[in-house]
Amino acid sequence: MKKLFYMLMVGVGLFSAVANAQTVAPFKAGDRVVFVGNSITDGGHYHSYIWLYYMTRFPNMRITCFNAGIGGDVIGQIADRFDADVLSKKPTVLTLTWGMNDSGYFEWSRTDAQEVFDKKMVSTYKTYGLLADRLKQNPQIRTILIGGSPYDETTKFTTKNIYPHKSEALASIVAHQEQSAKDNHWEFVDFFHPMTEINKREQLKDSTFSLTPNDRVHPDNDGHLVMAAIFLKAQGMANKAVADIKVDAAGKRVDKAVNCSITHVAGSVNSLAFDYLANALPYPLDTIPRSWGNHKKQSDALNVIPFNREFNQEVLTVKSLKSGIYNLLIDGEAIGSWSAKQFSEGVNMAELTETPQYQQAIEVRELNEERWDIERRLRMYMWMEYDFLKGKNLLYKDNVAAMDSVKKYAMKDMFVNGNKDNYMRARYKSLRDAWQKEMDVLTDQIYAINKPRIHHIQIVPTNK
Repeated sequence: MKKLFYMLMVGVGLFSAVANAQTVAPFKAGDRVVFVGNSITDGGHYHSYIWLYYMTRFPNMRITCFNAGIGGDVIGQIADRFDADVLSKKPTVLTLTWGMNDSGYFEWSRTDAQEVFDKKMVSTYKTYGLLADRLKQNPQIRTILIGGSPYDETTKFTTKNIYPHKSEALASIVAHQEQSAKDNHWEFVDFFHPMTEINKREQLKDSTFSLTPNDRVHPDNDGHLVMAAIFLKAQGMANKAVADIKVDAAGKRVDKAVNCSITHVAGSVNSLAFDYLANALPYPLDTIPRSWGNHKKQSDALNVIPFNREFNQEVLTVKSLKSGIYNLLIDGEAIGSWSAKQFSEGVNMAELTETPQYQQAIEVRELNEERWDIERRLRMYMWMEYDFLKGKNLLYKDNVAAMDSVKKYAMKDMFVNGNKDNYMRARYKSLRDAWQKEMDVLTDQIYAINKPRIHHIQIVPTNK
């Protein structure tokens, strides 16, 4: 038991220490952030979770984030589409993660697997070096390398997809990426080591635990929030309050108002009322599984990282209330009841999903999810173009011959078949343009409705 407790504390500490050791500049108004990667970026949520944080925490600072992942890509494929699929988005900031597919899969069952990997990496690192040179030729783009999420070799949830030593190979790629970032004076964020430590820590309690519970490779929604949290912490966003309010009821005095304004204070030892305008909204954690094949919820990440403590604090502290139980009302609506002692210690309103400010944040989240769904259609189209049609000399042809080829190979290729229906629509430019316009409208709507509003706060004794 002592050993387990020690490992848990070390794990929590290591997660915080590793993330805190990183320094990445926050995004700024007008930034166009392109997240480049493989399927973990393509079908994943970490970038949309990061953007949702900016949408709610900095409602007056508009940025734009782009998904530029394609499932199955190795670094050579990323390099092939770099101009048409990445630079065409005119990024001011570019994040690049790769390595999961480059580190191989079934090859690790061979007796000479390490030798095969070492030879393969000679050309892989050469290709990456050429891509790095292209990035250096675009100094106006701020480059952030990301050491990707881990392959979980140790979880016991399944006996499938075990590739011995793949995790070590992936670690060596991450080390190469970190050194490249240092050599080129780029920024670096490490997902690999903190997530690996979380897996190991949690597997001491439950051997079937994994942040990549479906196939050892792809993080579920909780894993993507962990990734977003690591990234945001690297940007220095931890411990930045949504708002921090301290009011003395008896003195009708505002002792603290961080990232908000408090006006029209009226009170006594028996009750308190004031108007509250925050500069941010709470982060609206999702409580349903999202995207195909996922079973975990974003909020499940709260079981393994202190997200609310570090990123979601909207604390209301009230001093000098007479002993008793008090109701919290916002805009006349009852939110909950706490004792005078609990109010004196602080109530985190960011955890109260019924508040009007949290409900407003949920609306932002749902608009962002709608945007994410549409963007996925465009990423599926890009997969078909680069991972299938390019090899048939039909890149961007989008004609009858391309459609016939897709239909033919869909009968024997599960990946082509899975993207076939989407391609049948996406091959028409007018439809892709319409999808982009839909996303633009959704983003405009997000930045129209994400502005905090004045709320009337009342703390009154219960009738009990």
